[in-house]
Amino acid sequence: MSSAIDTPVPSAAETTHYALWAVFRRDPHAAAGDSSAPSLADAAAGVSSLRGVYDVSGLRADADILLWLTGTTADGLQADLRTLRRSAELAPLLPTWNALGVHRDAEFSRDHSPAYARGLPPLGWVTVYPFVRSYEWYVLPAAERGEMLAEHGLKGREYPQVQSNTVASFALGDYEWLLALEADDPIDLVDLMRHLRATEARRHVREEVPFFTGRLLALDEVAEVVR
Repeated sequence: MSSAIDTPVPSAAETTHYALWAVFRRDPHAAAGDSSAPSLADAAAGVSSLRGVYDVSGLRADADILLWLTGTTADGLQADLRTLRRSAELAPLLPTWNALGVHRDAEFSRDHSPAYARGLPPLGWVTVYPFVRSYEWYVLPAAERGEMLAEHGLKGREYPQVQSNTVASFALGDYEWLLALEADDPIDLVDLMRHLRATEARRHVREEVPFFTGRLLALDEVAEVVR
């Protein structure tokens, strides 16, 4: 779904790339925060995995902030998330949704690697969602699946301004795949998702919710969002 999707990057094949998303919401009954807790900016300075913090407030009733972490080990991301959660801004919040994935060969192209694994910087907006294929999908003839995925990929290439990040999550949670699409204009996310509905592969999606969509924040903007 990005012009860079089909560009092989050798280093991506040599390194394991994990991604962790964590969504939080305000707690209306939260007690006064710990005055000794570090700020989110100070906590983030101690980790290297934070790709972005996003304002997802208003788009759903159960979400205010989305964190996106990337790294080479799952336990490292878990530790970094704990560090960030202890910050003054995040400690009073309640968890809404979490998902962990890892880059494996994509269904549609062995050369595909996530935008974050290729070192591309985050764009202004992201939408994150899981999906689960139909029960029939994995036992269909490979050629038949290949035709459907090729059609899907060609439609995605019509939106080169959108960066795609697909990771596998089999056994890491309730889903098979996790997808984060990035764009500087949220309209591009709307139009791309609608465009991809008109494909045969769409018939083989069993689950594709929840969606979390939001704007990339500077760390000093977070306090206002969760106030």
